[in-house]
Order: sequence, then C-alpha cells, then structure tokens
Amino acid sequence: MSQSTASPKASHPRWLRLTHWLNALAVLVMVTSGWRIYNASPLYDFSFPTSITLGGWLGGALQWHFAAMWLLAFNGLVYLIINVLSGRLKRRFFPVSPKGVLHDLWSALRGKLGHADLSHYNQVQRFAYLFVMLDITLLVISGLVLWKSVQFPLLRDLLGGYDAARHVHFIAMALLAAFVAVHLVMVALVPKTLLAMIVGRKEHV
Repeated sequence: MSQSTASPKASHPRWLRLTHWLNALAVLVMVTSGWRIYNASPLYDFSFPTSITLGGWLGGALQWHFAAMWLLAFNGLVYLIINVLSGRLKRRFFPVSPKGVLHDLWSALRGKLGHADLSHYNQVQRFAYLFVMLDITLLVISGLVLWKSVQFPLLRDLLGGYDAARHVHFIAMALLAAFVAVHLVMVALVPKTLLAMIVGRKEHV
C-alpha cells in the first residue's frame, strides 16, 4: 500500500517576503518625508513634530520622497504582476464579502479566529490587503497630480483639481498609516507571522 506524502511549501515565498519588506521601507520613507513636506504648507490646523519627519528641510524631504516613490511604484508593480500571473491574487484574496468580513471580525474580537495556517487569509485580512492595494494606487495617482499637475490634466480633473488632490493624498496617507498601525498590533498579537515573513514557514500542501 503506497502512502503519499505532501511536500512542504513556504507559506510566504521568497519573492513575497522581499517585496513586502521593500514596500515597508518605501512606505516608511514616503510617509515620514511626506510629513515634512506637509509641514511646509499645512492643509489643516496642525503640523507633525519635526523629530518624526525625514529630510531635515523641504528640499531634502522632496528628494527622499521622490526616491521612495520610484521604489514603491516599481516594487508594488512587481508584487501585483506576480500575484496576478501566478493566480495568487485570486486564491488568497477572494472571495470576500461584507458578511464574511463582519463574521471574521466578530470572531477576531472574541479571540476565536485561528492563525494555524499562515498561508490562509481570513476575510478581514483579505479586505485589509485589497484596501491597502487600492489606497496605495490612489496615493500614486494623487501624488502624480501634485508632482506634475500640468502633465496629468485628466488625473487632476478626476480628483477635482490640484487642491482637492492634496486632500485626497493626505487622507490616503492617513489611511495607510492607520493600516500599518493595525498591522503592527496584529503582528504583536500573533508573533509567528513576523517570523514567517522574515524566514518563511513551511506548510504541508
């Protein structure tokens, strides 16, 4: 009688871990340099402490911001292409529904959401990751309008003009920062997810 054995497979393959950490670096640089750029011409009645901003002055912050912009755009595009072509986007992030998200969120709040299989995303994770993909896309589009408003008139008009694009960019940044904060809390609650994203974790498939 023959016995088949499943071969272990990394729950987070090398390409995923690499693009994840490059995205994390790009987001950190863009957000902190963006705060310094914001301080030069605040939209709202507050500014960010200079101690948590990057760049030292407006010109330096702009240089950091543009450098991280190219990293985020290129690396994010690579991440998206691999996810689509490999079928991972469909397998890991769908299906997702409001009912499913609320169900899993309620389970998580009661501490009844399992994390044994790190290769499986619950619907709260699926929604969060899909949201952050769209949010970063909106950040890129609004950023292009702020950077090259004349060269991208269609994007500028779609966002309601240059001033509206500033608000869109700031709100999208705030939502991204909120996602990162919640993500870090979840990592603290389930530390093995951090280890898996650093070295990978073998799952039998």
